[in-house]
Amino acid sequence: MSRGRLRTLLPATTVLTYLLLLIGIYTAASGAGLTCEARWPLCDGAVFGLFPANWPSFIEWFHRLVAMVAGFLVIGTVYGAWRWQDDRRVRLAVTAAFVLYPVQALLGAGTVLDYTFLYLTAHFVTALVIFTSLVLATLWHLDGLATLGRVRYALLSVVALYPPLLALSPGALVAHTAAVQAIYHATGLTILAALLAAGTWSGLLRSAEGRLARVRTLAASGAVLVGVQLLLGRYVYTDLTRLLEGTAMVAVVLLTLVAAWLTHRVEPQSTTRRTSQ
Repeated sequence: MSRGRLRTLLPATTVLTYLLLLIGIYTAASGAGLTCEARWPLCDGAVFGLFPANWPSFIEWFHRLVAMVAGFLVIGTVYGAWRWQDDRRVRLAVTAAFVLYPVQALLGAGTVLDYTFLYLTAHFVTALVIFTSLVLATLWHLDGLATLGRVRYALLSVVALYPPLLALSPGALVAHTAAVQAIYHATGLTILAALLAAGTWSGLLRSAEGRLARVRTLAASGAVLVGVQLLLGRYVYTDLTRLLEGTAMVAVVLLTLVAAWLTHRVEPQSTTRRTSQ
């Protein structure tokens, strides 16, 4: 593997992890995670339980298959990062994903063998941390993409994506079926990635005015709130969870608008790119 291949492998691993998260959400929401006769890592079909017996167990089996492929990609990414990447941040981020991945697999087994609130929460939170680590590693590795224009575009895309996210929220305009939940989280994870991009790119740029440091803080705060919002979306809704999610949504939009306003007060000629750490 060369640095050029790592440039392809790292984004591919991140994208597959994104898809794995969505498949996992659909699997849990459709009830397929309770199939395979509560067996893990085997299922309920032919060849001593190696294969699924019906459509619901196929969904759970396919989720495990994609998780296995993603795991091999994470291993290759860690090797490539330590072999070909000098940026300490990239190495640490992919290593964090690598260390958490077997923990995530065990928590996934827990959701099959003992379907409880604790396992479901820990499984989802760990998945979010792995995804965040890989997004950050990708952004740092592709640091040449950092420009003030892209920071602005990332922030504006967050604002543009919030109306459909609100429409897809539980108890809003549509029934929260398994497919809707997957689309809801796909939108939310895209918003999370955009905020991480805005914060990371802001950190990679120097500004004579120093406003980009505040943009980075606002984007990071928004990313944390999006994670909280997505976690709330995993539970049965009550008035309290609706209030908390609504508060998080309003806070993220306000933080993003302030960050976008700050970027428009920065002159492009006053920004330069920082060197890798």
